[in-house]
Amino acid sequence: MPFMDRDCAVEVVDVSKTYILHHNRVTSLKGRFVGVFKKRWRQERELFTALREVNFTVPRGAALGLMGANGSGKSTLLQIIAGILKPTRGVIRIRGRIAPMIQLGVGFNVELTGEENIYLNASLYGFSNQEVSNRIDEIIDFSEIRHFIDTPLKNYSSGMQMRLAFSIAVHLDPDILLADEILSVGDAPFQQKCLARIESLRKQGMTLILVSHVPGQVAQFCDHYVQLVHGRVAAHGPASELLQPATPGVA
Repeated sequence: MPFMDRDCAVEVVDVSKTYILHHNRVTSLKGRFVGVFKKRWRQERELFTALREVNFTVPRGAALGLMGANGSGKSTLLQIIAGILKPTRGVIRIRGRIAPMIQLGVGFNVELTGEENIYLNASLYGFSNQEVSNRIDEIIDFSEIRHFIDTPLKNYSSGMQMRLAFSIAVHLDPDILLADEILSVGDAPFQQKCLARIESLRKQGMTLILVSHVPGQVAQFCDHYVQLVHGRVAAHGPASELLQPATPGVA
């Protein structure tokens, strides 16, 4: 399907995501007691809609902040944009190569070393081995885990894995960076280094979609914001609005 606008890096068109939840039910206290031993449960299905008809565009070189409370659908939407999940309805159109930093463990194999995972992770998103080799030292140095780079990822802490994932994402010159809660990456000095790197890439024309609970962070790095409430777009506008105390309901 063609782009509606050639200047857009990302288009989200009528995107909805529905899950089927399975519940095991019993109809009486006796049934519950017996069911523990004989598995006499009645299974019921429930439809849960995580996203409802979401629409927005992100122009090339722009930055969009995705905001909302926990469970509002932000991370689900980011995973759909990254191609990790498929929408139930609607269309996502992407122009350019995406580097996602959105979920711990995605694109990694814990049995491989850190260095092997750099090549694996980058290849999943269309980057060649030569591109990785040209940047391997930069990636490792930025992550600050060189001492552990030849050990299996299963020996890494979650913080070390996040450092490595972020370093890969921001050192391969992506056209589009997807970042979920980047303030959770490492300690304060490393967080500031990450933010400085994102700011540098933005000046070079990279498109950014940033999930954050911090209005000031979105106002600093983003041009516009979209706020999700129960899977729907509840508010959108210039990111500078987030610095105004009167802005209602922004999490």
